[in-house]
Amino acid sequence: MRKHYRQVLRAQRKELTLWWLERMVATAQPWTEKRTLLWHNHWATSIQKVKSGAAMLQQNETLRRLGGGDFRTLARAMVVDPALMVWLDADGSTAKAPNENLGREFMELFVLGVGNYSETDVRQAAAALTGWTLDRHANPWKPVFRAARHAKGPETVVGRTADFTARSLVDHLVALPASHAHVAGRMWGALVSNENKPSASALARLVKAYGTERDTTALFRALFTDAAFADPANVLVKQPVEYVVGSLRALGVRPRDLPEKQRAALLLHTLTGLGQVPFAPDSVGGWPAGAAWLTTSAAQARIGFAQTLVRHADLGEIEKTAAKDRAELLARTLGVGEWGAATRGVLTAAARDPMRITALALTAPEHLVLR
Repeated sequence: MRKHYRQVLRAQRKELTLWWLERMVATAQPWTEKRTLLWHNHWATSIQKVKSGAAMLQQNETLRRLGGGDFRTLARAMVVDPALMVWLDADGSTAKAPNENLGREFMELFVLGVGNYSETDVRQAAAALTGWTLDRHANPWKPVFRAARHAKGPETVVGRTADFTARSLVDHLVALPASHAHVAGRMWGALVSNENKPSASALARLVKAYGTERDTTALFRALFTDAAFADPANVLVKQPVEYVVGSLRALGVRPRDLPEKQRAALLLHTLTGLGQVPFAPDSVGGWPAGAAWLTTSAAQARIGFAQTLVRHADLGEIEKTAAKDRAELLARTLGVGEWGAATRGVLTAAARDPMRITALALTAPEHLVLR
């Protein structure tokens, strides 16, 4: 029975991951899926502990549906999200035995940031979140509040004393100035630069756009229109999912059109080798960023991916283009502004072979970064 259970869970994880990758490649609105992946990393939750494909899908749909509106609405939904509750041991937290995991991570990672709360705040927040459990007979699971298991208030959390509920606790925390700066800073790190922090004036612009309505779409717009977004000094290394999905979209290859066995090998094995598989972040802190993706083993995985991908891609446009112009065509196809001198030399040497030059372009340093 245990063996069968593990097989079913692996099948759920595979199906769920391939479903999302197909959606990312096929969508006519890539920003929605990019934003959902961004929030998945922010509210990092792993199926390895949750052990329910349905619960992970429900969370994914919540992030997609609410990820462009009021952050308070999203935070209200996430604090009682079944997958997150299991991931952070909130299911079954009672007045007699409050579990601090959800309260701690909610403040440290999701809403406030390090240094903006105390250990007393963590304990008090844990008490405020007691009483919530899951109805596991429902499909998908449903959060259920049991008043008899809830700690009686009042609690004092980050400067306010009240008889908090999960909802009122969220409302209090997301209204704090520290929360506004934390959310803006996290999004800056994900979309502008993980290495260069925003200046005081840039952060102020972002917080102003986010506003008292906590408008995440306005925040994203402010990020994309900030001068720092286009500054060549700010370079982001593509996350493995971004790299794989972007390459598939550029070459017009849909996961569903690949033979089933090759689909798993090309996508799941590649992402495992690169270190980022959707629905399975490394920790509650999410995946690493920046140069952490540029390892020797990751380079080997990218080479194998590129060599396999070109065998399934329609390279007709490249084949009918003169060899001397193929490097420029691939730059436009892959969204690369300009090849460096070293890369251009390598591509020029391979230009007579459409498959070889395309595979090399897919592994070039210029294709691994977002500028």
